[in-house]
Amino acid sequence: MRVLLQRVTEASVTVENEPIGSIRAGFVLFLGVLEGDTGDKALWLADKITKVRLFPGEDGKINDRSILDTGGGILVVSQFTLAGKTEKGNRPDYTAAAKPDVAEKLYDYFLECLRTHGVQNVACGRFGAHMEVRLLNDGPVTLILER
Repeated sequence: MRVLLQRVTEASVTVENEPIGSIRAGFVLFLGVLEGDTGDKALWLADKITKVRLFPGEDGKINDRSILDTGGGILVVSQFTLAGKTEKGNRPDYTAAAKPDVAEKLYDYFLECLRTHGVQNVACGRFGAHMEVRLLNDGPVTLILER
């Protein structure tokens, strides 16, 4: 599994002109499920993401508080293009992406893992849909996490 994490002051996702998810301050997670990924990987990533300290404390240091400490929200958007490889030619190769039925189950399980780890506001896009994602990056703070 591959996650592109961005710390945001707000974010939303729309499908066919219909808003389907939004958060205020927190994280936007673009989640790519790769061939061979398992529930254990989803659980590990959810644990890491809920504990990673990317929010400032009273002294202003960036790495003082976690999403759980701040009560922030998480917006998760499925993104198979994170599996893309561009080593050969100019057309990305997405064969490393998990099959849609497997990927959707792991995507749903990942959402459940975030909630069971204590994130109160978990919003999401619609798996497999064309989505418009709006976000206001804070920092900017961006990480790539992979398991």
